Amino acid sequence: MLKYVPNILTVIRFILVPFILVLIFQEQYLPAVIVITISGLTDILDGTIARKYNYITDFGKLVDPLADKVTQISILVSLAIKNFIPLWMLVIVFLKEIVMIAGASFLYGKDLVVSSRWFGKLATVTFYIAIVCSLGICYFGIDWHFDIYIYYVALIATIFSLIMYFEEFYKKGYLSKKK
Repeated sequence: MLKYVPNILTVIRFILVPFILVLIFQEQYLPAVIVITISGLTDILDGTIARKYNYITDFGKLVDPLADKVTQISILVSLAIKNFIPLWMLVIVFLKEIVMIAGASFLYGKDLVVSSRWFGKLATVTFYIAIVCSLGICYFGIDWHFDIYIYYVALIATIFSLIMYFEEFYKKGYLSKKK
């Protein structure tokens, strides 16, 4: 039963998404930050437990990154609707994720282990910092929206991560005609 703990934590992240969105739309920003933090902790825990105890499953390999993306994109969509971030920024992040999903589909079934790298984690963490700052700015009624600069850094990091993943797969021969 313990070997399913990482997968249960991943499923919990999916369950938390609607709660986060409702809290954001109801302008309950502090509770939203708390639920986002809980979601982030389940993400850290599931990966740590899976690696430490070798509870890595095919389900987890597929669904864990999906939970991350559903959470991040859902929150960003809600923030775009509420005009916290510009729509063009959401479009770029969404297109990047489409490219990553298409790339993963292309590579599926090949002898390749696709796992997150530091540059992908950097982009995700930077977006979450920006999201928490946005919610904090609204909660505390701060007039200076410095969060937009963090979103710019996060956007640069997400584009950088896409380039780095392509470079890595190209160097391994998965995107070249050599194979």
